[in-house]
Amino acid sequence: MAKRSLLVPSAISYRTHCPINSHFATHPHTLLNPMLKKLLFSSSNFTHFRPNSPLKFRPILFIPSSSLNRPTRVFSMAEKDRTFTTSTSHQNKHTNRLASEHSPYLLQHAHNPVNWYPWGVEAFEEARKRDVPIFLSIGYSTCHWCHVMEVESFEDDGVAKLLNDWFVSIKVDREERPDVDKVYMTYVQALYGGGGWPLSVFLSPDLKPLMGGTYFPPDDKHGRPGFKTILRKVKEAWESKKDVLVKSGAFAIEQLSEALSISKLSDKLSEEISQSALLECTKSLAESYDPKYGGFGSAPKFPRPSEPQAIIYQSKKLMESGKTGEAEKHIKMVSFSLQCMARGGVHDHVGGGFHRYSVDECWHVPHFEKMLYDQGQLANVYLDVFSITKDVFYSCVARDILDYLKRDMIGDKGEIFSAEDADSAESENPTKKKEGAFYVWTTTEIEDVVGEYASLFKEHYYIKNSGNCDLSSMSDPHNEFKGKNVLIERKSASEMASKLGMPLENYQEILGVSRKKLFDARSKRPRPHLDDKVIVSWNGLVISSFARASKILKTEPEGTKSNFPVAGTNPQEYMEVAKKALNFIKENLYNPQSRRLQHSFRNGPSKAPGFLDDYAFLISGLLDVYEHGGEISWLSWAVELQETQDEVFLDKTGGGYFNTTGEDESVLLRVKEDHDGAEPSGNSVSAINLARLASMFTGTRSDRYRQNAEHLLAVFEKRLKEAPVAVPLMCCAADMLTIPSKKQVVLVGKKPSPEMERMLVSAHASYDPNKTVIHVDPSDEEEMGFWKEKNPNVAAMAKSSFVTDNVVALVCRDFACKAPVTDPKSLEALLLSGKA
Repeated sequence: MAKRSLLVPSAISYRTHCPINSHFATHPHTLLNPMLKKLLFSSSNFTHFRPNSPLKFRPILFIPSSSLNRPTRVFSMAEKDRTFTTSTSHQNKHTNRLASEHSPYLLQHAHNPVNWYPWGVEAFEEARKRDVPIFLSIGYSTCHWCHVMEVESFEDDGVAKLLNDWFVSIKVDREERPDVDKVYMTYVQALYGGGGWPLSVFLSPDLKPLMGGTYFPPDDKHGRPGFKTILRKVKEAWESKKDVLVKSGAFAIEQLSEALSISKLSDKLSEEISQSALLECTKSLAESYDPKYGGFGSAPKFPRPSEPQAIIYQSKKLMESGKTGEAEKHIKMVSFSLQCMARGGVHDHVGGGFHRYSVDECWHVPHFEKMLYDQGQLANVYLDVFSITKDVFYSCVARDILDYLKRDMIGDKGEIFSAEDADSAESENPTKKKEGAFYVWTTTEIEDVVGEYASLFKEHYYIKNSGNCDLSSMSDPHNEFKGKNVLIERKSASEMASKLGMPLENYQEILGVSRKKLFDARSKRPRPHLDDKVIVSWNGLVISSFARASKILKTEPEGTKSNFPVAGTNPQEYMEVAKKALNFIKENLYNPQSRRLQHSFRNGPSKAPGFLDDYAFLISGLLDVYEHGGEISWLSWAVELQETQDEVFLDKTGGGYFNTTGEDESVLLRVKEDHDGAEPSGNSVSAINLARLASMFTGTRSDRYRQNAEHLLAVFEKRLKEAPVAVPLMCCAADMLTIPSKKQVVLVGKKPSPEMERMLVSAHASYDPNKTVIHVDPSDEEEMGFWKEKNPNVAAMAKSSFVTDNVVALVCRDFACKAPVTDPKSLEALLLSGKA
């Protein structure tokens, strides 16, 4: 195919890891192919746009001068702090089509003067009828700079008039339609080196991208063009160079589609890469490790859970091969990082759970939104480290996260909500929203609320009259938190208690009581917005952590005490939370006739179908629920969903899974994603799911699972070889498939029973990601029927090993088993010894 020049008459870019050099600024026709290579072989963390954050990201605007081929580059920046005034005067003055939508993000814009449309045929037909471009704005309800752009531009009557007269304006919630977001984010990232939210893209009426960017301030300032100027320039370009723009957009999509249509070159990942990918990934992570503050890389620090998960996995391999010293070094990197995170301000000490990321290197000042996907993954990492170290510090943090979710993020029917906003109204000025307002404290507030032990509390959490956001030059460069304090523990509780000559238990109790007082006082403040949308994929991540906690936390030493915000929950309650969430999804977001999922729910199911991540993450959660004691029906549903996933998303010739069904013609790209970022990729999780399912079954079913996993990994061979650090979980999956014989622990006995519960706890007491736990009650006809059909070996073992008043444990390799064990402690010791 002949290569055509891609003309970029106007392009705005939000830079993350791939800056555009000056050559591309003046030679746009050379931009596409190099940036496509960067897209395919580099990793980026997307975040919403923060003009005054220490990230120093800048949008770039190419404005046409005398010719479309000779743009000039102008930097556009809004010098704003993280405070903005909410508008109440326009709430009832305007109502647009978004008022009938379910998405919290779309409803936030339902009373803008902009004549917004939701993504759909009505908007597309209107743009074609009027022959005008589409302005597409993508964000999410807890995105700070999405709120800012709304207040500055979308609530402004003058801006609204320009948008209404010259464009058809469409609003998309990226969490509700990740498929639409992926298309236009990929375009912006590929062409301009990065992306972020709010995402602002101009499209032709047939949905081809013309130009795009992120956040724009409303007005020109200091020689920098504002949003109104950009709208005028786009209108002028459309009227004078429409054909060029349309051809450019079509060519861009064509090139992206071609570049992203990767297929396997062989049926199996090469043995060399299978064995080296995890090692190279963890080597790269070790090189980026911060020994002073923990974590990997520099500020801003994101808790990317797949990184510690890969290191923990590698430490297990090193331990098994006798390299104890190296294994301990790996665990120390992870454990120290988790300690620093838990003691930092990125952790909500008063209410539990974790904020999105830290703007500084010391995990102190966070971006304050709380996302469900972070909570689920982080809880699992803390559970893993507790399983290895048996240090209750880590189990306590896992409880902290899960108890926060249980208290604040779960609906009446068991559904688990998506996020809490970073912004909230200030108590003294309800019309003014500010990032972190709900979470920060003045010294006076601490003293008034805590009372008797205020001095102890202030020293422990580094509380200062002038404010404590001074630990790094990146913490608060614009003095937004002057006089405010973000709680951080600079020294451990044991060190502080020793300094005061106080028993540690008493010291921790005082802190817990003080935190409860602050929690009660904070509850009277205006709360951040709760996004009560239910997303299947994110629920899957959290269902996994609740299920695992139900057994792992039962190995805490007897008498372990909890202090607020940890509630001291009976671990078995966590399993009930997981099952209720599953029941909600099955009843509201699953069609048993078609065996398909819907993506999300709020006041009813969304229009969007389930995506790859929904299936993969939910299957993972279902496997964890079953393996940690759930009913056989959950395993049966996991098998059924895997069949649907293979039918709908699997590239049966090229290998791997597409992110969408490909049935929606308005979604122009269908891609195979691999990057394990803030969320793991659907392909990485699918590879692990397939490895787990292959270990659970035998015969052609097991072979099919394994073959699909091998084909998937072969698709991403180049990534695993050249940039394994971008795909930590996929590296783990590649290693799983190299293990010659898989370990199964088969528990046979009456269910439910205290004896089976004790055996399940012992089976999960030690960390082993390559262990499969199967439990079967020979007196249960449904279970026996399932295993007779799908793995006769298990049915035969259950029949021959059943003892009426006891539970028998069989530790097997590819279902060839050792002598039966009937004592939970003996099972635990056998699995821990590594001789199983």
